[in-house]
Amino acid sequence: MEQINVRQLVMEMLLSVTKDGEYSHIVIRDVQNKYNYLGTQEKAFMKRLFEGTLERMIELDYCIDQFSKVKVNKMKPVIRTIMRMGAYQILYMNSVPDSAACNEAVKLAQKKGFRTLKGFVNGVLRNLSREKENIAYPSQEKNFTAYASIKYSMPEWIVKLWEEQFGKAVTLQILEGLLKEHPVTLRMRTQEQGAISRLQDALVKQGGTIKQHPYIDYAYMLEKTDDMSELPGYESGAFVVQDVSSMLAVEAIGIPKGSRVLDICAAPGGKSMLAADILNRQSVGSGSVEARDISEYKVAFMQENFDRCGLTNVKAVVWDALEPDESFVGQADVVIADVPCSGLGIIGKKRDIKYKMTPEAVADIVKLQEDILRRAVSYVKPGGRMLFSTCTINKQENEAHAKWLQEELGMIPVSLDDTLPAQLHSDTTKKGYLQLLPEIHETDGFFISVFRKE
Repeated sequence: MEQINVRQLVMEMLLSVTKDGEYSHIVIRDVQNKYNYLGTQEKAFMKRLFEGTLERMIELDYCIDQFSKVKVNKMKPVIRTIMRMGAYQILYMNSVPDSAACNEAVKLAQKKGFRTLKGFVNGVLRNLSREKENIAYPSQEKNFTAYASIKYSMPEWIVKLWEEQFGKAVTLQILEGLLKEHPVTLRMRTQEQGAISRLQDALVKQGGTIKQHPYIDYAYMLEKTDDMSELPGYESGAFVVQDVSSMLAVEAIGIPKGSRVLDICAAPGGKSMLAADILNRQSVGSGSVEARDISEYKVAFMQENFDRCGLTNVKAVVWDALEPDESFVGQADVVIADVPCSGLGIIGKKRDIKYKMTPEAVADIVKLQEDILRRAVSYVKPGGRMLFSTCTINKQENEAHAKWLQEELGMIPVSLDDTLPAQLHSDTTKKGYLQLLPEIHETDGFFISVFRKE
């Protein structure tokens, strides 16, 4: 079997994201599948170096610029990537000696045809290594935006957005929360103790852990997991991977027995599956769920998961949420509208979102959301309910639209206090909505609101 240079592999992965515009979660998934034969330590090192370098890129560039005559944004993409990887290892990976980080960076530069730059790469990284404890950051008091942007590697426009909407203290909490390690969350579809014990035993062998989530009794947090599909119970559908925020959103609806449910932007299908499971818990085989998405690939993936889990009361359908469907107007007891958004609440898991999203793109998304929500409301039958949710932290996309649904489309907010855990109750849950925030809540950044049609 060929010998793999893991650092070179990470460099190619980073270039795929930063130069070619690919999505980081897809890049890491594809590489992990291709090189699944690598040892556990190598896979862990690869994931940590890739995700960490991407996550801390703004700070890494700032630190490199302190010691380099050629600024990072003027470097060739390959050299820039090698420098960032070297800086990340020096600043954040205690298991890697600084000398090894420098030497490996030099070797990589040579291997990629930049022999003449090996002295430059070596000199900058060794200076960074010597002076890393003395790097001066912007003052938090004098320039909060610049400080928070560099310290937490967040584009300034996002820092300003949250500072205006939530204030400095909450903004810092959000930024802290997004940089923390995020456990994988499972929804156990069976509460059979044997299934959980088998899962626990398998995780211990991998060096991982599992514990129940404080909000929902069927939600479990996993740490240090390897390949999810190898865990006992995956093939039989005993569990599905789903964030707690997504579970809470479905629970918030209070789905009535025997409901006809339409999920208009369903991929990857977690909410549709939970809705189907809730209907089955109420009465086996009752109700139905139609899970729609515009992408044929995503719809096929959803149907595969529905089949794996043995769900017969949910089907996946290719449909553009902007296209009207006269046959469904006024027919759904429940509509799930988890609409496209800026994704600022899941930056902790999809680290490249913060570099790809722009204020201009957000303005376009706000308009798209309104067009989809108009369609969604038309499908709700009189007395029926609608979930409006997003995986972002932005009042323009969230609270403003909750207000718009009431004032423009006549939807009536439903208190979430009857359906959400008591520890999440607040002034806003009484009014029918909840903004979940990283660090403050043990979830992704996620917005949940429920409405009733008169």
